[in-house]
Parts: sequence; structure tokens; C-alpha cells
Amino acid sequence: MKNVEHFGDLTPRMEKFREDVLNKKPYICAQRAVLVTEAYQKYKNQPAVMKRALMLKNILEKMSIYIEDETLIVGNQAASNKDAPIFPEYTLEFVINELDSFEKRDGDVFYITEETKEKLRSIAPFWENNNLRARGGALLPDEADVFMETGFFGMEGKLNSGDAHLAVDYKTMLETGLKGYEERVRKIKSEMDLCVPENIDKNCFYKAVLIVIEAVKNFAHRYAELAREKSETADSARKAELLEIARICDKVPYEPAGTFREAVQATWFIQLILQIESNGHSLSYGRFDQYIYPYYRSDREKGIITPDQAVEVLTNLWIKTLTINKVRSWTHTLSSAGSPMYQNVTVGGQTPDKKDAVNELSFLVLRSVAQTRLPQPNLTVRYFKGMSKEFMDEAIEVMKLGTGMPAFNSDEVIIPSFIEKGVKEEDAYNYSAIGCVETAVPGKWGYRCTGMSYLNFPRVLLIAMNNGIDPTSGKRFAKGYGDFTDFKTYEELETAVEKTTRELTRMSVMVENAIDLAIERECPDILCSALTQDCIGRGKTLKEGGAVYDFISGLQVGIANMADSLAAIKKLVYEEKKITRKQLMDALRDDFTSPENQKIRRMLINDAPKYGNDDDYVDHLVVDVYNVYINEIKKYPNTRYGRGPIGGIRYAGTSSISANVGQGMGTMATPDGRHARQPLAEGCSPAHAMDRNGPTAVFKSVSKLPTHEITGGVLLNQKVTPQLLAKEENKEKLEMIIRTFFDRLDGYHVQYNVVSRETLLDAQAHPEDHKDLIVRVAGYSAFFNVLSKATQDDIIGRTEQIL
Repeated sequence: MKNVEHFGDLTPRMEKFREDVLNKKPYICAQRAVLVTEAYQKYKNQPAVMKRALMLKNILEKMSIYIEDETLIVGNQAASNKDAPIFPEYTLEFVINELDSFEKRDGDVFYITEETKEKLRSIAPFWENNNLRARGGALLPDEADVFMETGFFGMEGKLNSGDAHLAVDYKTMLETGLKGYEERVRKIKSEMDLCVPENIDKNCFYKAVLIVIEAVKNFAHRYAELAREKSETADSARKAELLEIARICDKVPYEPAGTFREAVQATWFIQLILQIESNGHSLSYGRFDQYIYPYYRSDREKGIITPDQAVEVLTNLWIKTLTINKVRSWTHTLSSAGSPMYQNVTVGGQTPDKKDAVNELSFLVLRSVAQTRLPQPNLTVRYFKGMSKEFMDEAIEVMKLGTGMPAFNSDEVIIPSFIEKGVKEEDAYNYSAIGCVETAVPGKWGYRCTGMSYLNFPRVLLIAMNNGIDPTSGKRFAKGYGDFTDFKTYEELETAVEKTTRELTRMSVMVENAIDLAIERECPDILCSALTQDCIGRGKTLKEGGAVYDFISGLQVGIANMADSLAAIKKLVYEEKKITRKQLMDALRDDFTSPENQKIRRMLINDAPKYGNDDDYVDHLVVDVYNVYINEIKKYPNTRYGRGPIGGIRYAGTSSISANVGQGMGTMATPDGRHARQPLAEGCSPAHAMDRNGPTAVFKSVSKLPTHEITGGVLLNQKVTPQLLAKEENKEKLEMIIRTFFDRLDGYHVQYNVVSRETLLDAQAHPEDHKDLIVRVAGYSAFFNVLSKATQDDIIGRTEQIL
């Protein structure tokens, strides 16, 4: 591994552990699927919450466990590291359909043995029409059929998996242990009047929580026993480590943590088991440097640990984090390229009393992430005006390593946005990043702070231009408000776009609600609910409204394409009349292939203003459309509204992950000159090579978006070369630009790919020479070599900024 002088190297044992994990081929693991089937068959008469608790108990009691030779932290998700367990209670359909194609994929390859195939085939009959996929589909209204058939709303991942997209209350869990939760549940349960009808369901939930707490405690004890067993044949140094592991696992997470090692191990156990319970991704660590710091500080004061020893434990944790894996259907993979789990760790920002939250552990987290150079965890730095130059410099040093991390989220926008929506000030100041760039209050927020349905803005435009019929599929998606060739003014088109946007937004809500209700009824998460305030106090799971706050957002895709398309139409068709309405529609249907239509494409690209260049003409056009969506989505509360949480509403979000590639594949040519099936612009970033006036102009264009209303995340990717940041003066310039973006322009988020086009092209041609190359895909990073060619090309095509 490359020596990184500024941050130092991994210890030899962590270097070996990292290489072992990276070199391990990811296999499909049937173990969990078999144990789930066993539990569901045995407990089929039980209410859903009890069935889920007994299912998790069965898995934790019987799954295989192991302790790697190098590790100080224990706990595994599947039969071996990086294997992907199967979750048949959500879906088994795509798994069975793709059994023979996992190894043939163009990216995100998984391996599978014939024995595993046979095990999965043997349980398949039990799950036919008997899982979330089947029951969620049955709940969908007939009006949604056309959208599900065409994948318009991108709901594949929501029917195939759990929700997650949150961080649980790690702080309280460490302070009280699961024992504290157990005592609270027993007290509430003993005082309940079961003659009150609603308490019957609450009683079942409490029984389920108690089963799960006991199961987690026993799971940790299994590792304690294994560690003691392995210590009998270990050398003296390793024996001492294994006995310490055993002591820790006998204690946490059931008892409160007392040391740094205990706190980290307890956190890992919970992070791990939550992902064994449910395969929802974007399960995040929250404000790690805040809730772990007291244990580190105490150990430092007692002389128990040194900074170097703490960094080794942290690097161990991040390598373990990478062992978590998930197999998605190929359709879902197109929107989540690189097998990301989006396990975000947040550092920095402010304390609830508005002081600088950066501490010694904040710096050690940066150092440990730098040493491991992995795509997990997803590292976010909370920026605020008072951030010290020392910490900012250190964050940029991490950025220079080229892993696409850290991302910066701005307290200056996010905290006021939360407070405006009813979040208590002290909670708003305690927010963390979740998954990609979305944000929530750890331990108090419900599922899916973002990541619901996609709304493909350019495709909405095409539908509006085609009288409500999607020209890509030929199917009717909206009522229809006229044909573009008949629109004599731009205002007529504008009206059609507005009406179509409102109609399709309403349809997206309909689909989301049906699937939400299906997950609530079929797959409640017991441990996740117990560790989120105040599900225990309310006697409700998260989906039933147990969380203190519950706001969600969908993802709006292709913002820049919508902007550039509207500008091209307004300027070239209506104002300058260089292109007729019929000529434009013919060119789109032809995908600009004929010589005449190629000429039209050049005009669309070269003769119209482009988003990302601080041009009000184009920037304000997309803001107008976005405001229509924001105004409409506010009308529709989520399924938890009125059931306990503050909020219960929807807002906007642009964290489109790699959906810009998948959504682009399902979209014909667009009026900005983009060819059919090509990727859309990702996040709120400009379209490739269209931002021609430098990074400041990009920031100014993005700042015109209604950022305070896009609380689900305003994702901005930028790319610079390593050679550029090698110069100290350019590093200083970058810091000033970022500060200006956040302090003066109300920027929400920015992240950087620090890699050259030449390196990416060489990695595509010679992957064996670049096995450690990590790139920022969207709001997350991934190894370049595991991405499909389409996603690789999308990253290669991004503009390289100069400072």
C-alpha cells in the first residue's frame, strides 16, 4: 500500500487485514436465508413483530461466527467477509432469476457455489407470493402499474429490502447498555393496562424487544466463548488480546461501555446486527467523534491508551465496516453502482450549545480513514463558519488522497432548515449525515430521510411535450396537456410541464405510501426501533410512528438536464426561432442521427446558456420547475403523519446516488443535446463539460436552487486533479472557495474527486494496475474497478475544475 507521509501507515497487522478483506471475493451466502425460512415456518402464527424478533434470535444463535487472526474487534455478517446474505422475507425473486448471472455482471460481480444455488432453490417455494415484494405489489393501486412496469419511479430497491437511512441512538446505548433498554421495557410492560385495546399491540412489541435484547447479549457471548477457545492455542501476545476480546464481549453491548475499546466494540456489534436484521442500506454511525470521545478521553487520562493505539482500533473498525455487503438486483445495481452500503461517519460541526465540536478524536478519525483508504465508511465533515483552519486543513489533506472523502455538509444551511421544519434547536445542532449527503438527527429520526422514489425531471419534460405519453416507452403517464408542436409560446410549454410535474409527483406519493405500508405490516425492525427514540415510550415500531421526528424525501434526478433543455427550447425555439418545434421533436425521436439533426444537436449544445455558469437565464428556469415540485410534494404527508412524530411530511432531495446512469438508460434524447440512454447529470451538478466558467460559477448556479427546501440533500460533485492540489497555494484557494460557498452562498454540500482523467482512462484499460483506485460516484465512494463501464464513463466525463 502507498505510504502516506502526512497520516502515517497502517500497522502491519491492519495492513494485512485490509489486504485480506480486499482480496476476498464476494460470495452469495445462503446461511441467513435458510435460518429465516426456518423461523418463518416455525412461527407463522405469530404477529409480525414477534416473528421478526424470533427470526433474529434464530439467526444470531445459529449463524457461523469467526474471529480473524489480525482483528481486535469481532462480529461478522455472513459465512465469510464480504459475502452477501440473502433476505428472502423481502424478496427471493431476483436472486433465483439471477443465480446463473451474478458472476457475469458488468460490474458489482458476486460469486456463488452450486451448493448455495441449491439451498436457495430449495427454500424458494415457501417464499413464492409470501414476502414483501409480493405483498407490496398487491397493495399498489392499478394506476401504478405503468410506472412499476417501466421502472419510472425507481422503486426496485424499496420492494427488495428494508429501509434504514438512519443512525440509531449510539450515545444512550453506550451509556446504559441494552440492559437499560431492557429495564425500561420491563417497567412499562408491567404497568400497562391490557384492557386498553391499543396496548395489546404494544405488549407484543415489548415482548419482541426483550427477545431481541437477550439474543444480542447471547450473540456477543458466543464471541467471548470463541475468543477464549482460540486463546488456548495462541501465542502469549495474541492470547492476551483474545482474552481481552472475551472480557469485552461478555460485557457489551448489554452492559454500559466503560472504555474506548468497549465503546467501539459495542458500536460495531449494533451496527452489524442492525444489518443482519434488515438489509436496508445507509445505516450510519452518526456523530461518532462526539459519543465515542468521552471513552477515549477517559482512557487517555488514565494512561490506558495512546493516540496510535486508538487509531489502530479505528482502522480495525473501518476495515470491519467494509466487510458488510449486499447483493442487489441488476436493475437496482444500476442506481447503486459499486456495492455501496453508505455507512456514514460524521465528524466536526457544533455542539448543541453552539461551540466547536471538534476534539482530539475528530482528528484521529480523519487520520484513521486516511490510513485505510477504503470506500467505507463514508466520511462527512460538518462545516460551520467557526471551523478552525487546522481542522479544515486536515480534512483537505484527506481529500488529497483521492478517495472522494470527506464530503462537506454545512451547518449554516442544514440547522436553520431543520429548525424551520419543527426540529428542536438542540436536536438540529446534533444532526449527522446519513448515507450519502442526506441529514437527520441520530437516534430520533424515522426511516428514509431520503431515498424514496425518483422523479426524472428530463423525462417529465418529455412527457409534457408529448401530451402525457412517455415517448421512451410509448405508454401514457399523465393526462396530457397538449403537444409541443402545438405550443405557440414558451408559457404554454411551461404550463404543461407544471401540470405534468404535479400529476407525476402525486403518483410517486401513491407508490411510496403503498410500499411503506407493506414494509410496516410485513417487516418491522425490532432492534432498530428499540434504539430509536421514542419507539419504546410510544410502544410503536419506526414504521408505525415511533420516532421523535419523521421527514422523508424522494430523489429528483437530472436537474441540470432539465435546466439546459428548457433554456435551449426557450432561446432557440421560441425567442430566436432557429429551430422549429417540429424539427426539435423529430431530432429527439431520431436521437440526432441524421446530418440535419446532428446540426440541431450542435446548436442545442453550443448556442444556448448552460446551468453551472452563473447565468440567471438558465438557472432561474430550473428553479421555477423545482419550486413547482416542492410546492406539490408538501401537500402529501407520509404514512406516519399524525401517529406521533413531529413532521411526518415530505421534502425535496437531490442525492441521486448512481441513479443518473440507470435513469438515463430509460430516457430518450433530451432537448439539451444529450443522446438517448446516456447518463443524466448527477445530483445538482452541471451536465458534463457544460460548466465552462470555473468552480465559483458552479457554486453560484447551485446557490440559486431553493436549498432550504431541499432538506433531503443538495449533492454537488466536483473534480480536480491531484497535481492541482499538490501546490500549497491551490490548497489555500480551495479552502477559501469552500468557505465562500458555505458562508455566503448558502451551499449545502460539496465533495471532490481528486483524480485525473488520464488515471481513470488507464484504470479502465488496465484495471490490474489500479486495484486501490477509489472514486466518488455520487454521495458515496467506490472502487473504480468494480463499477460498470457506463458508470466509469460517467465519472471520466465530469469536468476537471481549475482554481
